[in-house]
Amino acid sequence: MTKTTYEERYEAHPDDVKSYDTTKLRDHFLIDKIFIENEVKLTYTHYDRYIAGGAVPVNEVLSLDAIDPLKAEYFCDRREVGIINIGGTGTVSVDGTAYNLNKKEALYIGMGAKSITFESSDASHPALFYINSAPAHHAFPTKKIGREDANVLQLGSKADANERELFQYIVSATVQTCQLQMGITELKSGSVWNTMPAHTHNRRMEVYMYTDVAEDQAVCHFMGQGHETRHIWMSNNQAVISPPWSIHSGAGTSNYSFLWGMAGENLDFTDMDGIKKNELR
Repeated sequence: MTKTTYEERYEAHPDDVKSYDTTKLRDHFLIDKIFIENEVKLTYTHYDRYIAGGAVPVNEVLSLDAIDPLKAEYFCDRREVGIINIGGTGTVSVDGTAYNLNKKEALYIGMGAKSITFESSDASHPALFYINSAPAHHAFPTKKIGREDANVLQLGSKADANERELFQYIVSATVQTCQLQMGITELKSGSVWNTMPAHTHNRRMEVYMYTDVAEDQAVCHFMGQGHETRHIWMSNNQAVISPPWSIHSGAGTSNYSFLWGMAGENLDFTDMDGIKKNELR
């Protein structure tokens, strides 16, 4: 029995988004439920045909099956996939080869894979597999990227309340991909701002998934054009879609982490158009 559900999100023009109220803004850009027990939950966006979602195998083995918008026999017929586990230890099997993923370890799956399944090692502490996917034009090898394999950047400062570590898991320095990139940014205690100064990258779209947010805390995600910003309040393990024309910055009521994934025309991680803090509106 297939246990995959999905929803579609369409693109929005920045002029239209200016008129969105809170409910409409959340309906279009917030992915509020990602992890559902014994289910694969996906959101198919029309921004670069990107897919974001989650798989939570508790006491069942789940499979990543093609959804109707793909018009394909297998999910990876024309796609590549990135997976980061943020829960208990689990296994992702790709065409019969098993890859064990501990918390905050990643797996890249290249185009052409047919069978992709998810399983948890301990039903009382299931894996939480966060899934991102983008169209692909070439088949690159499947590869696991452990915590120690990630490219790590030290960013920000205590003085600016944005001291953070950026772990690049799926980038050109660690694995070859067509267009998909993924990683985790972890804010240190006492820091609350991410991606500040803000930027856009007109050649890529992005999805942020906020995690490590305490139950009684929240993160305010800022989006929109630099001169016409909007905000969405977010809770733990929720994601937000960021169009190419939008900033993607946030501030929390405490420190937190977020998983970022992106796809588009350019694989250069530093390809961004910065906006000065005092120019934001």
